[in-house]
Amino acid sequence: MRKRWIAVVLALLLLTAAAGGLAAEPLYVHYIDVGQGEAALLQGPDFTILIDAGDLGKADVLDYLIELGIERIDLFVITHPHADHIGQAAQVMRGFAVREVWMSGYEHYTGTFEDLLDAVLESDADYFEPRTGYERRFGDLHLQVLNPTELSSYMHDTCIVLRAVYGDVAFLFTGDAEKSTEAAMVQQGLNLQAIVLQLGHHGSRTSSSLGFLLAVEPKIAVYSAGWQNEYGHPHPEVLTRLRALGIPVFGTDQFGSIVVRTDGRTYELEASKAGQFPAGWACVDLNTASFEQLQMIIHIGPERAQQIMEARAVRPFDSVDELRTRVDGIGDRRLAEIKAQGLACVKGVTDD
Repeated sequence: MRKRWIAVVLALLLLTAAAGGLAAEPLYVHYIDVGQGEAALLQGPDFTILIDAGDLGKADVLDYLIELGIERIDLFVITHPHADHIGQAAQVMRGFAVREVWMSGYEHYTGTFEDLLDAVLESDADYFEPRTGYERRFGDLHLQVLNPTELSSYMHDTCIVLRAVYGDVAFLFTGDAEKSTEAAMVQQGLNLQAIVLQLGHHGSRTSSSLGFLLAVEPKIAVYSAGWQNEYGHPHPEVLTRLRALGIPVFGTDQFGSIVVRTDGRTYELEASKAGQFPAGWACVDLNTASFEQLQMIIHIGPERAQQIMEARAVRPFDSVDELRTRVDGIGDRRLAEIKAQGLACVKGVTDD
């Protein structure tokens, strides 16, 4: 399906499934590496949904869609009209068969936004401005709109926030929603729970408040940001908060494009490059980590996690290097990638 994708399995966590939680075919959620911008693609068995379209002066979103062989987009969601979210939106409208476009209705008087409006008017796409509480189904995918309730004078407050539910696995897309919007959604009593949370505003300190994170209860956080960007995204305060809550975070600046595959009951996270966790992230101790925590380590899925637990019961690991001799399928290359990720450790031991 992904011609050039050289994916590295980073995590495979099994969930407790409710009745009917298993979907017929998998959903692929792509967090596309677009530098200091944002774009996400939901690719199901009978639908394709694009959320935002990267930054100006690039073609990375277009190239990614072409590589996947995408010809039709059933829904194109523009969370808000800042250039780093609509940079390639007009080209998407003109280059692909787009069936429907969602926008908040916030007007932004820039050439990029006006070009997008022209492209929408030139197309045959339906246009809609969704509000909180609106829901739509695309096959087995249940899409819920959590924001905006109404338009305001501040663009980020009007950002479209989406919760996408596939079986028992939910994804939350927040765009550039900030703490005020997060607080409003919590106060409204909306169902915010999600397995995967896309951090608001590229991991900025303006978003990802503690109360919001506690309401979402994500198992994984993802953010989109450029490598060594001028804004300092993701901000240390956000990473510290996530670390304190034990939520692993994956950024496109570190891991490239990130794909989560789910059948509605289990999920698997892959990335286009073996990145590193942010400095200071608590390590996963081979001798004490849980079955789920071990699977946060690159190349460690359920079978290898079980092998690690059985091996340490006989004799504790003295170093990460011992994975090569005590776990099946871990050779020199995979060991090097595990150590480069910087997550696996044996506490009290420092590997060369």
